[in-house]
Amino acid sequence: MKAVRYYGKGDVRVETDVPEPELRPGGVLVKPAFTGLCGSDLHLYYNGAIPPAPPSTTQAHPVTGETLPIILGHEFSGTVVAVADDVDGLKVGDNVTIDPVSGCGECDACRAQAYNTCGQMACRGISGGGGGLSELVSVPAGWAHPIGDIPLDQAAMFDPLCVGYHGVRKSGATAGDVVLVGGAGPVGLLTAAVLKGIGATVIVSEPTANRRAAAEGAGIADRIVDPAGEDLQAVVAELTDGRGADIAYDCAGVEAVIDDLLNALRAGGRLEMLAVYPEAPKINLLTVLFKELVIEGSVGYDHHAFPGAIKLVQEGKIDLAPFITARIKADDFVKDGLEFLEEHKDAQIKMVVEL
Repeated sequence: MKAVRYYGKGDVRVETDVPEPELRPGGVLVKPAFTGLCGSDLHLYYNGAIPPAPPSTTQAHPVTGETLPIILGHEFSGTVVAVADDVDGLKVGDNVTIDPVSGCGECDACRAQAYNTCGQMACRGISGGGGGLSELVSVPAGWAHPIGDIPLDQAAMFDPLCVGYHGVRKSGATAGDVVLVGGAGPVGLLTAAVLKGIGATVIVSEPTANRRAAAEGAGIADRIVDPAGEDLQAVVAELTDGRGADIAYDCAGVEAVIDDLLNALRAGGRLEMLAVYPEAPKINLLTVLFKELVIEGSVGYDHHAFPGAIKLVQEGKIDLAPFITARIKADDFVKDGLEFLEEHKDAQIKMVVEL
């Protein structure tokens, strides 16, 4: 079959003779429709291994059992084309989105269904297991989520949407809260979309003009701030009668953003950290101390995220269509995808790939 495979840093190939996966007990075969191109794909291509680490050419991943090369694509949707005899709840023809994350199944985190914090966590399309940039994928039935009539191109965005959904759920945000999202990349925009969908008052802080425009065009923010030209703390104070934001979400992965968010929080507020940093950031703990703030990490998502996020989209509380800004073919994955985004880092919100 045709697939896009990762052989290591700087080596991605479109191949046509990749063996087809087998239908396994408890699983389904899915024909992928669309796959989102993610910043993780860029990092793999230009910088090499990142957590959750891909295997090497000699060392198999402990969960997937695969060595390089692996099939890329961890944000994808598709259609069920075969169902194992012992599977209920899915049938041939169902459109699904795929949860790509799994764990060892044996540690405390996995037993609590928090596989996103498993020490051996694997991500399909990064760690092996078969990715969406292929003609066929074998998936455990519990990791294939029916999407009803949600368009398949939009359903390829449930992975980053679930990152935002998980962070919002962990933070305890509710309707009426005043919340602040730092960074309007794909995860920041989709986090804001979840917050708007549950009825929060959303402030987005983003220095890049086209990302601010994306937030405005999607209608996911009550106020959009350019922190390079505006005093974020003053804007938040004005909007909250001097109180400060209830919750802030770090979706930027930029150290300076943390200080901005901490300063804009009310006393007793919460900072939810969703961004991944290349190295440990410095945090002003005196601000945390004297305002009695709570800082919490939120990595990926757990088993609650996909059903909850799908429900918000099906109820019309989130519109994913505005976030798709480009479509390419798998044959052009390197040139029009990876290389284009490396040269034009902020040119797209979400690029989806069709085989």
